Amino acid sequence: MLPLILLLLAVAFIVVATTRFGLHPFLALLAAAFIFGLGSGMPLPELVASLKEGFGGTIGNVGIIIIAGTIIGIFLERSGGAYAIAEAILKRIGHHRVPASMSVIGYVTSVPVFGDSGFVILAPLNRALTRRAGLSLATTATALSLGLMVAHTLIPPTPGPIATAQVLAADLGLVAAVAVPVSLVVLAFSWWWATRVASRLHIDPAPDISEDDIARRLAQAPSAARAFVPVLAPLVLIMLGSVSRLPSRPFGEGVAASLAQFIGDPVVALLLGMLMAFTLPRKLDRQMFAQSGWVGSAILAAAIIILITGAGGAFGRVLQNSGFAQALGDAMSSWGLGLWLPFAISAAIRAAQGSATVAMITAAGIVAPLLPALGLDSDLGRALAVVAIGSGGFFASHANDSFFWVVTQMSGMTPGDGYRLLTLGSSLMAVLSGALVWVAGLLLL
Repeated sequence: MLPLILLLLAVAFIVVATTRFGLHPFLALLAAAFIFGLGSGMPLPELVASLKEGFGGTIGNVGIIIIAGTIIGIFLERSGGAYAIAEAILKRIGHHRVPASMSVIGYVTSVPVFGDSGFVILAPLNRALTRRAGLSLATTATALSLGLMVAHTLIPPTPGPIATAQVLAADLGLVAAVAVPVSLVVLAFSWWWATRVASRLHIDPAPDISEDDIARRLAQAPSAARAFVPVLAPLVLIMLGSVSRLPSRPFGEGVAASLAQFIGDPVVALLLGMLMAFTLPRKLDRQMFAQSGWVGSAILAAAIIILITGAGGAFGRVLQNSGFAQALGDAMSSWGLGLWLPFAISAAIRAAQGSATVAMITAAGIVAPLLPALGLDSDLGRALAVVAIGSGGFFASHANDSFFWVVTQMSGMTPGDGYRLLTLGSSLMAVLSGALVWVAGLLLL
C-alpha cells in the first residue's frame, strides 16, 4: 500500500501546487518525481538516472513534432487561414445552420490552433453570423467552444495527443484511426447540447465586426484549400506510414515501403506540414522567421509544452524503474478497470488543475508502465489508451481553466451560465467519449 499512497500523495501535490500555489507544472512534475522516488526508497543514483532518462528520452521523441505543429498553428492563425477555413465550412453547411457550422469550424481549426486562440480568432465571425441568423450567442458560442475542445485533446497533430502518444509509444496513425470516429460522435453531441440546452439562454450577439470587415479579412487570407493542406497533409502522411507497417505489407518491402515509412514518420510529416504552412501568408517576410517573429512566438509557446512533457516523462520513468508499476499492475489486473483507468486519471487531473495538455501528459506518465497489467500492451491497446486519456482531457472545463474564462467573457455569459453550459457540457462529452473508447476496446481487443 505504501507505493500507492505515495503515488496519491505525488498526484495530490501536483494538483495543489499548480492550482493553489501557482507552481509551474514543470517544477511540480519534477518535484513529484523526487517525492515518489525518495519515498519509495529508490537508490539516489538510480533516481537521478531515471529522471535524466525519462526527461531526455521523452523530449527526444516529441520535441521536434510539437515545435513543427505549433509553427503550423501560428502561421494558420496569423495569415488568416483559420478564417478562410471557417468561411469554407459555412458555405458547405450553410449560413442558416450556424450552430452546426460553428461546431465543425471549432473542430477543424483546433487541430493546429490552441483552443483559446481559436475562440478569440473566431469570436467576431461567430457574433456576426449569430446576429444574421437571429440566434442567441449562447447557442453558437457553446457550439464553437465544445467543438474546439474535442479535436484539441483527441486529434493529432495537436500537441496533447502527440505528447501522450509518444509517452505511451503509440502509433499516431492508429491513434487517429480510433480518435476520428469517436470525436465525430462526440462532436454531434456538442451540437445537440448547444441547440437543445444552450439555446434556452438568450444572449444578444451584438457583433463587433461588420460584414465588410469580414470580407476585408478574407480578402487577405489564403484560400481555404491552401489553408487546409498543412493541417491535413501530416495526418494523411502519418496514416500512410502506419499502413505501410502493417503485417500484410501493402507497399511491399522495396522503395515504395521505405518512402512511405520515411514521410509517414511523425517528425518528417510535421516538418513537411510546416513547410507547407510557410506558403500561407500573402507575402512571406524574413521577419516572420526571426526570434521576434511568427516562428519565434511558436517556439516560445512550444517550449513550455515540451518542458512539461519532458517532466511528465521523468515522473513516469521514476514510477517504472521503482518497481511500483509492476506491483500496482499485478494488483489492478483483477479490478477490471481497463480503459476507464486512463480516462479517470486524466479527467481527475484535468478537473483539478485546468490544463488539458498537462492532465494528458501527467496521466500518460502514470499509465505508461501500467499498460501490460491493463491488457493494453499492444499497438491497438496503446492507441485506445491515448484516446481514453484524451477523452478525460476535456472533462469539466471550469474556473481553473483559462479557456472557460475566454469563452464566458467573450460571449457575455456569467460564471453560472458557463458552469451550466460549458462545464456540464464538457463533462458529458468526456464521459461519452470515454464510454465509446471502452466499447471499442471490448470489440477490438
